[in-house]
Amino acid sequence: MKNIHSKLAEYEKKCDEVFLSKHLKGLIEEAISKVEQIEPSDLYVVSKDIILVDVREPEEFASGYINAHEVLTIPRGKLEFMAIDKIAKEYGDDAKIVTYCLKGPRGSLAALQLQKMGFTNVRNLKGGILGWLAEGNSIHSYLGELLLVK
Repeated sequence: MKNIHSKLAEYEKKCDEVFLSKHLKGLIEEAISKVEQIEPSDLYVVSKDIILVDVREPEEFASGYINAHEVLTIPRGKLEFMAIDKIAKEYGDDAKIVTYCLKGPRGSLAALQLQKMGFTNVRNLKGGILGWLAEGNSIHSYLGELLLVK
């Protein structure tokens, strides 16, 4: 059975292949330019009014997530359909939202889409969960707390 680090490395390689598309690069660049990108250190003191929205797929979420008071998992492919029920109805369209994914692009795309849907306080975690881990932070899973060992 592959360990979590080799699975993340394989998935990261697949994500890099996706970047070959010029059109996708343009969409990602637009999202990054229009959405505030916050550093991992900006999340060190996560207040109870910030909602982390993990836009990775369920199996990615199961491999580990950033532990915070409020973490929602809404896969990027279902964001538009789930955001109203999971975010707007529960927290309002002015909720403080920070999106994240594996490396950052899906989180940026998701944050831009949330802005287009009327959410007014949306940011993205620069570098995604890998950026979070690279700064020496831990993630949580059903196994407990996990750290990236370099």
